[in-house]
Amino acid sequence: MSLKDPNWFYEKMPDDGTAFGLRIEATLLDEQTPYQHLQVFQTQGFGKFMVLDGCTMVTERDNFLYHEMMSHPALFSHPHPKNVVIIGGGDCGTLREVLKHDCVENAWQIEIDEAVTRAAEKFFPELCEANNDPRAHLQFEDGIAWINNAAPGSIDLIIVDSTDPVGPAEGLFQEPFYRACHKALGEHGLLIQQSESPLLHAQRVTWAMHDITRAAGFVDTKTLFFPQPIYPSGWWSATIAAKQTINFKRREAAEKKNFETVYYNAEIHTAAFAQPEFFKKRQAR
Repeated sequence: MSLKDPNWFYEKMPDDGTAFGLRIEATLLDEQTPYQHLQVFQTQGFGKFMVLDGCTMVTERDNFLYHEMMSHPALFSHPHPKNVVIIGGGDCGTLREVLKHDCVENAWQIEIDEAVTRAAEKFFPELCEANNDPRAHLQFEDGIAWINNAAPGSIDLIIVDSTDPVGPAEGLFQEPFYRACHKALGEHGLLIQQSESPLLHAQRVTWAMHDITRAAGFVDTKTLFFPQPIYPSGWWSATIAAKQTINFKRREAAEKKNFETVYYNAEIHTAAFAQPEFFKKRQAR
């Protein structure tokens, strides 16, 4: 089988010497937005599949893993999360999970590319079930500028649901952005951000996020881990940064959840924060 087979989509990662592929049955959307190349495919085994600039984003079959783990561990680690901001997240799956929490009073989704959300509404309507919730505020603008203009201490949780740290998302992985997040967050404020593959990208992304967020003023950081078949290596992570020392393992809160999930539960909440040995050794330096 050739990597040039038109019946397959491959995301190639030359620096890591790896590739991931899905068999394509049909192209449903192919357009150049003002910001990126947006594609939606019908696949043989993973349902509908969204791609941005050649990178895998979301499929019908496995999106619940990412969306649940980007939202519930952080929401159940904050004592009173009322105001939540999602930077990126244009497919709206994270927004849907956030609004399963009755305590959330406002959830702003700040997505720079409106075309991504419109494509999600058409091809992934199940991810957009909460878009009309009165607590949801969809805004199509630059997330960095939005955070810079946020009132100090006005946000409880910031979820950075972005693409990889290149192109439009590069600034979301840098110290000035984290400093702006720190200022916008309240006393118990948390930030969670996807932090790439702990197997392939630990040194240049995951570990770097710990150092940069702490340099920006956060006092506590922790990476959590979860499977994600369509992303490089199939093993993914998110890193939480907190304004004060916090108990990330509030299992009792997760045990009392009053909504349905596919992957996340109290046992997963606890297990996801267990640190692999090579992470523990690095943090001990």
